[in-house]
Amino acid sequence: MSNEKYNMTLSTFHTKHHYQCINCDATYEGQNTIYLCPVCNEKNKQGLPPKGVLKTIYDYKSLRKHFTGFSTLKLHGFIDLLPIEQPGSLPKLRVGETPLYSVNKLNDRKMPFEILLKDDSQNPTFSFKDRASALVSAYAKEHGFQTIVAASTGNAGSSLAGICASQRQKAIIMIPASAPVAKLTQIMMYGARLVAVNGTYDDAFDLSIKATEMFGWYNRNTAFNPLTIEGKKTVAFELFEQLHFTIPDRIFIPVGDGVILSGVYKGFEDLLELKLIEKMPTMIAVQSLGSDNLIRNLGSKTFTIKESKTIADSISVDVPRNFYMAQYYLEKYEGENLAVTDEEILAASSTLANNTGIFAEPAAATAFAGLLAYHQQNKLQDGSRNVVLLTGCGLKDLKSVQNMLNLPASIDPTIENLKKILS
Repeated sequence: MSNEKYNMTLSTFHTKHHYQCINCDATYEGQNTIYLCPVCNEKNKQGLPPKGVLKTIYDYKSLRKHFTGFSTLKLHGFIDLLPIEQPGSLPKLRVGETPLYSVNKLNDRKMPFEILLKDDSQNPTFSFKDRASALVSAYAKEHGFQTIVAASTGNAGSSLAGICASQRQKAIIMIPASAPVAKLTQIMMYGARLVAVNGTYDDAFDLSIKATEMFGWYNRNTAFNPLTIEGKKTVAFELFEQLHFTIPDRIFIPVGDGVILSGVYKGFEDLLELKLIEKMPTMIAVQSLGSDNLIRNLGSKTFTIKESKTIADSISVDVPRNFYMAQYYLEKYEGENLAVTDEEILAASSTLANNTGIFAEPAAATAFAGLLAYHQQNKLQDGSRNVVLLTGCGLKDLKSVQNMLNLPASIDPTIENLKKILS
């Protein structure tokens, strides 16, 4: 199939946005429901990252003519930079607008640089994934889809289930049977149909795509539905505003599939295209050493996979499905990467909770572990501003931290016994 059939000039599009393949540059109408680029998808092979993930492009030139600044975009709910028509299509739950906390001390030691914690565990279902689910739900509402399906290791599933409950939509979640009980509980409490798959996340992913084709459901899968990246990019707009219309020096991002990383890049890229900022912040892609299939393959001619084994289940991925877009952004904007051990992740989770009162799940603590590693390696300049994306609440995965806890023995309720244990 020739790309010439699909390539179009901007003037031929009939909607405010269109899609462009990250691999072959083929372009597609924004009014059509589309997942991967059909040209590249025909060539995809089982067990390798798929080519054909689509990037959403807006008419930035026209936008620059009609807005007076960032406040104009926000006034309309960023609707001009989202692939939906009405802000009212979004759920009534408060998604986004999460706090940004400034920290200048760790373990009572003043840091020579600023740590900025973007706490997305305060989204409705306690994870960053609500940003993507909200936009997918809104699109489904505008286009008549009643059922949305997703494969998930937990957070995306519980997110979609909760958002769909608020919109009175039907959610079907396919999840590895080994997923944490807390996340399975969330999915079922929201009333979604839970399908536990004997296999990996990738097995659940493939089954959800087959079901989409068979039953005509709308599919939320990350690195498959381009709207997930568009939903996640909204964190960049918030950071820009919360930092008084400036950018940070670095952003530490936990990475599994690479969709959150791509989303953050895309948000700041939109701001670049609108000439609201002059350069891209340095993105640090942080993976667990036990699941480093994305960063380990950057720049490689042959993609190799090692079986993932990490406590950070939300970023435990054998086949990083958004590999090519993540690599594209990291190369284009000279991003950085590192891997941290499970021991470093758990230690970071403890340090974060003890010092800030924020209890993050291991996947989220991975980003903070990356910042601590950079600090130990003297890579953080004095006075620099360093954002850490905290993408999920620690209550979602209590099992991972159980070995760190020593529950005290009970005492009879007397002052004498209290004095003994306090001494």
